Amino acid sequence: MTTSLGEHLAAAFAARTALLSQLHAEHTTAYRLFHGSVEGEPGLTVDRYGDLLLVQSFHAPLDAEQLTTIRTFYAKPYPGLALIYNDRSASNSRIGNPLAADDEAAAQTLHIAEELGVRYQIQARHSGQDPWLFLDLRAARRRVMQECAGKSVLNLFAYTCGVGIAAAKAGARFVVNVDFAESSLAVGKDNAKLNDLPIRPRFIQSDAFAALRQYAGIGQPKMVRGKRMPSFPQLEKTEFDLVFLDPPRYAKSPFGVVDLVNDYQALFKPALLCTAPGGMLICCNNVAEVDAEAWLAALERAAGKAGRPIVSHEWITPEGDFPSPDGKHPLKIVLLHV
Repeated sequence: MTTSLGEHLAAAFAARTALLSQLHAEHTTAYRLFHGSVEGEPGLTVDRYGDLLLVQSFHAPLDAEQLTTIRTFYAKPYPGLALIYNDRSASNSRIGNPLAADDEAAAQTLHIAEELGVRYQIQARHSGQDPWLFLDLRAARRRVMQECAGKSVLNLFAYTCGVGIAAAKAGARFVVNVDFAESSLAVGKDNAKLNDLPIRPRFIQSDAFAALRQYAGIGQPKMVRGKRMPSFPQLEKTEFDLVFLDPPRYAKSPFGVVDLVNDYQALFKPALLCTAPGGMLICCNNVAEVDAEAWLAALERAAGKAGRPIVSHEWITPEGDFPSPDGKHPLKIVLLHV
């Protein structure tokens, strides 16, 4: 007998009973309620962000009956929460579905979600396509908060600076967030204002390669293949106690190419070189087909060649709202003691 969408939603909600109780006690109102790829509806996700429920479909659009089923189910445990549906099933993952006027207004409204006592700004629809807080990274932000007191932190490919804001909230001595997108950093600055932070984090709009090479003391050539390099912020060589590296799958710039499948090491080496001896480097790889152990082995080889061998490592696993029956999460997070 075929299991219905409603039954899948109910099973997923029941499986999270203990986790949600824990998260609420930790002042967390941002979590995944339904992870369809392993809970019976591939391509469908339902996330809570404070008073917002964000429904997204990645393989095919939801029909009216499916959307009604979702609305009806979550109206009982979460009465009064705004529900916004984003259809991202097009090849470029851009949001393709128009909204009714009331829903459009809610989609443009700024919502506030909490995670481990840190407040984050959320908007269901904005100029980009991804939510402003990646929920599967909660485990990594939790670990950063546990480790960062009194330490200097470098947050690379910071996006909306969730890791940096969490570090500042948890007592980091100095926090730098680096991202190329001014719009993402602007959200990060707003997030900083939402929280009573003991320090003022720094926000640097820069290509990550340019920033990393300077922090690592490698330097950046002014000319490459006869072309003058674009300008970038001038930074002093700095060693950080904790470096967080969370690059996109693939990106190309005049300073270098980000390629999580074929050449993670191009980013890893300069990130390692600006990590203080005895410090920690947390690396993320969100490409599902990348094997975790093979990726770690490549990082270990790169570290050895750079003269900064890895002392030990720890895997950081996404929390229970991102279940994985085989333990092979698409997002791989490893903490390296260097």
